[in-house]
Amino acid sequence: MKHRLTPSQAKTAIFLLFANRFPSKMSKAGALDLASGVGGNIEKDEILSAVDKYEKYHTTFGGLDEERIANYTDVVNKYYDLVTSFYEYGWGESFHFAPRWKGESLSESIKRHEHFFALQLGLKAGQKVLDVGCGIGGPLREIARFSSTSVTGLNNNEYQIARAKVLNGVAGVEQTCNFEKADFMKMPFPDNSFDAVYAIEATCHAPDIVGCYKEIYRVLKPGQYFAADEWCMTEAFDPNNQEHQQIKAEIELGDGLPDIRSTRQCLAALKEAGFEVIWEKDLAKDSPLPWYLPIDTSQFSLKNFRVTSIGRFFTRNMIKAFEYMGIAPKGSQRVQAFLEKAAEGLFVGGKKEIFTPIYFFLARKPQ
Repeated sequence: MKHRLTPSQAKTAIFLLFANRFPSKMSKAGALDLASGVGGNIEKDEILSAVDKYEKYHTTFGGLDEERIANYTDVVNKYYDLVTSFYEYGWGESFHFAPRWKGESLSESIKRHEHFFALQLGLKAGQKVLDVGCGIGGPLREIARFSSTSVTGLNNNEYQIARAKVLNGVAGVEQTCNFEKADFMKMPFPDNSFDAVYAIEATCHAPDIVGCYKEIYRVLKPGQYFAADEWCMTEAFDPNNQEHQQIKAEIELGDGLPDIRSTRQCLAALKEAGFEVIWEKDLAKDSPLPWYLPIDTSQFSLKNFRVTSIGRFFTRNMIKAFEYMGIAPKGSQRVQAFLEKAAEGLFVGGKKEIFTPIYFFLARKPQ
């Protein structure tokens, strides 16, 4: 008699088949990497309690905005320890959105957007560049190779830096690119250290955006440029609308944010920090394809299978099976669940045009 798989085993087997047949070119190769990476540097038997503490910082679980802002370092570190392996598995090495042309894949749009940053900054070979909130270094490596510059990645998460160093070695950029573990509110660099600074969907984690921009201003050389993509609530966001508030809270919970600012607040903060704003725009407005297309559950793509509705369904069941078998630590399903909730909030926020992850600006530090 032939051995029959249980429904759970069948789902896992199908997922592993698809995951290895259609891998993202940028991401880890296998599902076991995801399972073993959950929790980052948190001890495996402490992940469940870490998830509990992380969730309780957020309004959805009764947390206060003031407490979350005051403890932003703990919030952000717990978040990235818990989710980095999920991000890399599903999204690749660059954890950000991008405007997208018709006929362009997600990975192509991400690379093109990173080249856009290099061009906007006017990078020249040999310059010294700072990536504020570099993640595992996907944009850093792409920009360094595209512009022949030396890029320093600033990150306060030890697990992400360790992973980034491995990937730098694979890419062959370890001689020109390095990492500094530090808080971007207190950068360990002298004044006027860098020829250019950029931040891609990273400074949204700052508890005080004016203070963050002031630190960037301090380490940037006079006459040079700072470019960023910010996560923002748009002018269409109504703080008195309960549904809008719920969407905002879901994004904050699922993405480790102390508070999502408006585009107007970010622009005012830049000027208060001393920058001259060259230009600014919500790049979502003119994108031929919506930025939230990769998280639209009605879409299907073999190339980006892992972020589709079916891919997320398989991931959910795979994590459930791995946690049950003890391969993935207890609490892994909870992490995957709040990431799915975040994706829902991002998608609805994008559809309603009350949220954008690509509010871009180019600013200059005066001579």
